[in-house]
Amino acid sequence: MIYLDHAAATPVSERVFEAMKSYFSVDFFNPSAAYLPAKKVAADYENAKAMIGHAIGAKANDIVITAGATEANNLALNVTTSPILFLVTEHDSVRKVAEQYGGEAIAVDKNGRILLEDLKSKITDETMLISVSLVNNELGVIQPLSEIAAIIRDIRFDRLKRGIKTPLYLHSDASQAMNLLDVNVARLGVDLMTLNAAKVYGPKGVGALYVAHGVKLQPLTRGGGQENGLRSGTENVPGVVGFATAIAEAKEHINGNRKKYAAWRKILLSELHDYELINKKHALDNFVVLCYNGIDAERLVFLLEEKGIYVSTGAACAASKGVRSHVLVAIGLSDEEIAGSLRLTMGETNTEEQIREAAKTINEVVAKERARVTG
Repeated sequence: MIYLDHAAATPVSERVFEAMKSYFSVDFFNPSAAYLPAKKVAADYENAKAMIGHAIGAKANDIVITAGATEANNLALNVTTSPILFLVTEHDSVRKVAEQYGGEAIAVDKNGRILLEDLKSKITDETMLISVSLVNNELGVIQPLSEIAAIIRDIRFDRLKRGIKTPLYLHSDASQAMNLLDVNVARLGVDLMTLNAAKVYGPKGVGALYVAHGVKLQPLTRGGGQENGLRSGTENVPGVVGFATAIAEAKEHINGNRKKYAAWRKILLSELHDYELINKKHALDNFVVLCYNGIDAERLVFLLEEKGIYVSTGAACAASKGVRSHVLVAIGLSDEEIAGSLRLTMGETNTEEQIREAAKTINEVVAKERARVTG
């Protein structure tokens, strides 16, 4: 198997799995219980939260644990019922919530980067929240969050001068970023930020939301008052311990991974034939998005699977429903170009030998499919 869909899911690393194991069967106690073994588990849980916070330049109390990035995004956008400004290429867990409150989309250029002038033109005195992902999940495009944060600071200052007390917050979904970017909330200038264990070789079903001091959220789940009242429910101790371990492991290997994926991307693009590169600029090096004009990419996915190569046509949740990618529409691709687009995302399961073998096999499959189509 050659797995080239790491943006959809990553396997749990051995180090993460080992860190989690005891909390399933030995240290299984409810952290809210009063006896000593439970108190130890509660301390381990808080220590894991502190590790997650430290990794992004925050404290444990700034972190709300959730059941994944979708819940974290929903919780973040719950800061307001006013219209939300969101990047047109955002994940559906942001888009659909924002649209529910009459949100307005911010345009992107042909590379998928935010058009800052469009953002400025759409901010009104009533705007409370702007949501822009740090890295797009379909293109791997990195957004200039610090520049967006600077615009927001200027607007806040102007509002204060004019006596307008409406707050203005910046939220970012950083789910795809932790493996290759140094994510620091102060440097990015965010007030709310979503993290996802499943994208960083941690367990699925575990996410986190960073909440800056002074930002007031309403809980989506009520009950026992865990997570400072913002996310009730018995704590997922093994999941959070695994998440913290995964983030620590990712930070240790960021520089090495950057070099490795840059080299592999260069190899892949040099050895593949007959394609148009879609994500040309500002993208993470492990993302390669290609267009094979005149070829049905969904058919290519199945043909490549028969050869033991796993790729996708975009975000897994959209591809599984046969929905046309709103991200590729937003960057101006035609219906034919969208139909012929493949997303390859490299990761820790790969080797250079696999990358070369994948390129060779993709070339063969595409050539056969083109010959079949043209007759």
